[in-house]
Amino acid sequence: MMRIITGSARGARLETLDGEEITRPTPERIKEAVFNMLAFDLEGRRVLDLFAGSGQMGLEALSRGAASAVFCDSNKPAVEVIKRNAQKTKLAPQARIVHSDYKAFIRSAEGKEQFDIIILDPPYASNMVQDAIDRILRAGIASERAIFVCESDKPASFKGEGLTLHRHNRYGRIYITVLLRGEESEEDAE
Repeated sequence: MMRIITGSARGARLETLDGEEITRPTPERIKEAVFNMLAFDLEGRRVLDLFAGSGQMGLEALSRGAASAVFCDSNKPAVEVIKRNAQKTKLAPQARIVHSDYKAFIRSAEGKEQFDIIILDPPYASNMVQDAIDRILRAGIASERAIFVCESDKPASFKGEGLTLHRHNRYGRIYITVLLRGEESEEDAE
């Protein structure tokens, strides 16, 4: 059972799709760890939940004070679940839900919008995280101080031009990589 951990929608139970091959919800303890990392970076931010699944990560960000969130998923049943979860949490007014492939969404957003927090949690076997980072940076839809939150089952961290590795943590078989844009790395500061 998934739920919103804290904020305006605290305790709201979220619906998920059956079957991990369609969507694989982030376990609650990992979601909590991610949002503890982002605690002071959420207020008023624009969030992109690019492989949204049930929408739980973007909805948690909204519940904790993010200004808006775009939820994108290529799976129509997932999009319907996100819509119901946004309504159930009363966060629908700040949510825009898009039924689209990630590549098409990034192309459509180019030159039109930017995001401060970008959540990338595609199906593990897809290896789409690095491709999504590269496309997002080329399209210019990451704000100057964007934070990328990447989830995968691989120990390798991700990278991108102008991005600094902030955290790379392992939680069982899941790895969370947090990249910051516009921050000097410790080596750059020397």
